[in-house]
Amino acid sequence: MITDEELKDVVTSLMDSFYKRRISSLEKLDLRRILSKKNPYLYCALGINDPRKIVEAIVNAQVSSSDEGLFGDAFFEPLALMLSGGHTAPSPGVDVVCEDASTYTAYAIKSGTAVFNAQSKKKQLEEFGSLAARVRKLGKRFDPVIGYGYGRKQQRVQAAYRELAGQALWEELSGDPDCYVRIIRLLSDAPPSIAEHYESARTALIDELVDELERDFCKPDGTIDWEQIVILNSATSRPKKSSK
Repeated sequence: MITDEELKDVVTSLMDSFYKRRISSLEKLDLRRILSKKNPYLYCALGINDPRKIVEAIVNAQVSSSDEGLFGDAFFEPLALMLSGGHTAPSPGVDVVCEDASTYTAYAIKSGTAVFNAQSKKKQLEEFGSLAARVRKLGKRFDPVIGYGYGRKQQRVQAAYRELAGQALWEELSGDPDCYVRIIRLLSDAPPSIAEHYESARTALIDELVDELERDFCKPDGTIDWEQIVILNSATSRPKKSSK
């Protein structure tokens, strides 16, 4: 079983990786692209006329929609790989493989239990099926598992795969029933400098986007020019960027 010190080193390293990816994702945000995808009628109806408030609202919405996926990729998946002692999968749709002389266990690591819709679940099963065909040639039993980093999941009767969530997943991967609590404990003790660096980058980005919004999409009195935003968002012909 992994020691507290070893787990601390891994969690701290993965936290650092997650925040670096968050900052990288922030740096790719483009105001005009975001405004082109958001619902201007909704934001206008909410009565938001302060440039900073609208920028903070759209940045927060953008970040929250990407954080779950980023955390799964940058934290849950590599942590599962390290705790299991397995290896990376040879095919898409599977993140961790553990095998012995008779069994080939393939884990698809997800964040929460609500990650799938009908189409994505079908794709996951197809990816398991593709790998199963390869494993049969090895003469081993194929054991497909969808693992969720948090939550609970009841095993469906006669399902073609196993589902493990939260404590059950981390216990199987690490051999420790308390692993899921140890992980959250270490996250809560992570150095504040990691999050502070991100907040600094977020504040700088918001300042930059507010300047752009005030320059290109605000009236002389400083309030938001919703007509210009809806033209950018919905006009049949995309308007050219103003040179003002």
